[in-house]
Amino acid sequence: MRKSRLSLFKSTSMLISVVGIIMIISTIIVVAYVGYSIVSSGITNEISSGTQYDELAELQSEYTNLSLKFDSVKATYYAGGPDDVKVYNDAKLELTRADSAIQNVKSALDASKPSNEVDSRIDFAKDKLKTAKKAYDSL
Repeated sequence: MRKSRLSLFKSTSMLISVVGIIMIISTIIVVAYVGYSIVSSGITNEISSGTQYDELAELQSEYTNLSLKFDSVKATYYAGGPDDVKVYNDAKLELTRADSAIQNVKSALDASKPSNEVDSRIDFAKDKLKTAKKAYDSL
C-alpha cells in the first residue's frame, strides 16, 4: 500500500510538472504571436500611410494646376454678363468642393485614421477633383 501511494504521488507530481511546463510554453507562444501581430500591423500601417501621403501630394498637385487654369479664365467670364459669372462660379464651386475633400484626406492622415478610412476619403477626393475637371472643361 505504501509503494502504491508513493508511486501515485510521483506520477501525479510528474503530471503536474508536465502540465505546468506546457502552460508556460503555450503562454510564451501566445505572447510572441500577439507581439508579432502588433509589430507587423504597425509596419503595414506605415507602408500604406506612405502611399497615402504620395496620393495626397498628387491630389494637391492636380488641384493646384486646375486652380491655376480656373484663375486664367476668370477675367474672361467676369467681363461677360451675369450668366457667364454664374457659370464660372458654379464651376469654381466644384473646385472648392474638391479642395475641401483634399483637406479632409490631409486631416485624416494627420489624425492617423485607419488606412481603409483614409483610402475612402482619397477616392472621394479623386471623384470631386474629376467633377471639378469636368466643370472646367464645360467652361
